[in-house]
Amino acid sequence: MKAVVINEFGEADVLSPQTVEDPVVGPDAVLVEVRAAGVNPVDWKIRRGYLQGALPHHFPLIPGWDVAGVVRAAGPAVTDYREGDEVVGYVRKDHVQNGSYAELVAAPDRTLAHKPATSGFAEAAGLPLAGLTALQLLRAVRVGDGAVVLVHAAAGGVGHLAVQIAHALGASRVIGTASPANHDFLRQLGAEPVTYGDGLADRVAGLVGGDGKVDAALDFIGGQALTDSPGLVRDAARHGTVVDAQTAGKQGGQYVFVRPDSAGLAWLGRLMDEGKLTVEVQRTYPLKQAADAHRLVEDGHVRGKVVLTVD
Repeated sequence: MKAVVINEFGEADVLSPQTVEDPVVGPDAVLVEVRAAGVNPVDWKIRRGYLQGALPHHFPLIPGWDVAGVVRAAGPAVTDYREGDEVVGYVRKDHVQNGSYAELVAAPDRTLAHKPATSGFAEAAGLPLAGLTALQLLRAVRVGDGAVVLVHAAAGGVGHLAVQIAHALGASRVIGTASPANHDFLRQLGAEPVTYGDGLADRVAGLVGGDGKVDAALDFIGGQALTDSPGLVRDAARHGTVVDAQTAGKQGGQYVFVRPDSAGLAWLGRLMDEGKLTVEVQRTYPLKQAADAHRLVEDGHVRGKVVLTVD
């Protein structure tokens, strides 16, 4: 099969289209013909070697944890998927080697859900990691009926989904930080936009009134956004991040490292089919241009998602 491979850590140019052997499919795994693969910030961090202390890495390494595609075959212990089913998956395994930047990926069935019927493959491929990250952090900070929620980096890949999922969980108001160029985009998603940076607490207070605090705050960017968060919520335990576990712990907040969750992914898919959740895809690239996709994502100014397509 064709795949994008790295044989050493480094800049985007270490990503190399190659022909490699088809993956081995275990008893509880599904062989997926990849139609699209989401590109996430964690992918370039893996490429640079930043996750070596968190998960074992093995070369040659195919990056990618997000997939949307069609089942080619299922292992003998798999009961929920059969040949021809359209699926999505957050295919994170216990080690980093055989990812989704390829024509085929062997996905444990616990990482998959049926693809939303109303979405194309590119949109579906942008959902799993980002959508589950948003959902799991929203649950960690206990967002429910009537909550007023602040989402940092709300126009980004995870943030724009968090805005919509917060409403689906019952939030009454969602405030999102973004540059002024993305304020109209946030309004379309149902968020009240504020500009990030110095003076954020005053701007949030001007929106919410009263004590100037929100019920929960979610950080998807780190740095000042995370250090500001405890002062923006009534209860420090209801702020959280996916970026910096150490700082979150010192501040009394929550940290989430997203886990595969078939049930959660299926729920997100139903939201898409009900018209309550959309995935903004800023740009797609063919698989062989994975290096260009990495450069765009690593630049840090993507609205929504970047996706690789496989013909």
